[in-house]
Amino acid sequence: MPRAAHDAIEIEYETFGNLEDPPLLLVMGLGSQMISWDEEFCEGLVDRGFAVIRYDNRDVGLSTKIDADIDVVETAMAAFAGGKVEAPYLLSDMAGDAISVLDDLDIERAHIVGASMGGMIAQTIAIEHPERVWSLTSIMSTTGDADVGQPNPEVLPLLLQAPPADRAGAVASSVAASKAIGSPEHFDEERVRARAERSYDRSFYPKGTGQQLVAILASGSRTEALRKVEANTLVIHGDVDPLVNVSGGERTAEAVDGAELLILEGMGHDLPVNYWSSVIEAITALAARS
Repeated sequence: MPRAAHDAIEIEYETFGNLEDPPLLLVMGLGSQMISWDEEFCEGLVDRGFAVIRYDNRDVGLSTKIDADIDVVETAMAAFAGGKVEAPYLLSDMAGDAISVLDDLDIERAHIVGASMGGMIAQTIAIEHPERVWSLTSIMSTTGDADVGQPNPEVLPLLLQAPPADRAGAVASSVAASKAIGSPEHFDEERVRARAERSYDRSFYPKGTGQQLVAILASGSRTEALRKVEANTLVIHGDVDPLVNVSGGERTAEAVDGAELLILEGMGHDLPVNYWSSVIEAITALAARS
C-alpha cells in the first residue's frame, strides 16, 4: 500500500474507487486501524460516486509509531482533575497527517468523515485547513469540552487498561471492550472478533492507543473554533453511546452554524451494518449540498 510522508511521519493509506471521482477521506478513532472502516462500507460509498481513502493514524496500524515516555493513567487522572497535560503530539499534528495523505494523492479538497477520535481530527482539519474541506461529517464524537461527551463511569477503565500481549488475550479483550461500548441490539461478535484478529496480526501496539488518548486530552476544547467552520457539516451520533455521550454530538452540531444533527436510535459507540445505509445516505446528501 502507498505511504504519505511528512516531518518524519509516514502514514499508510488505501484507496477505493476511481480517484477522478469526488474524494472522501475516512478518519478512524482511538487505537483503531483503518481496517475498522469495513471494506463493504467503503464500497458502499464508492457506489454513491466517491473515491474513498482510508488510512492508519500515527501510532496505530502500519503508520509511524511514537515511542514517548508517558504514564497514561497518571496523565489522564491529572487531566480529569483539571491539570495541564503534556503530550508528544496533538490532534493538530494528526490532522496534519491526514492532510499529508491528500497531498500525496494530489487532492486539493475532500469530503472529510471521522468517527470518535477521528471525528475530533476531522473537526480539527475543518478548523485548521478549511481550504482542503468540501464537507465535514463527525460521527460519535465531541468537541473537547469537559461538560459534554463524557464516558459512562463503568466504561472509563476501557480507555486506560492495557490489553494482554498474547494474541488470544488481546483479541478477547478487544471483543469484550467492543461489546461493552457497542450497540446493544446489533452487536455482531463474529464480525468484531474477525476484525480484532486481523488487527492484531497486522500490528499490535497498545502503547499508541494511550498516546493518542493523551493527544485528545491535551488538545482542549474546539467549540469556539468550530463556530467559525463554514463547511457544510453533518453530525451523527447514537442515542445509547456509553463511551462518548450523545451530548458531545449535540454540542458539536450546536457549535457549527447550520450543521445537521442525525441521532440514530439504538446505536452505541460503533457502526454496525444495520446503520450503514442511513449513514451513507446522509453523507451522500451532505456532499450533494456541498
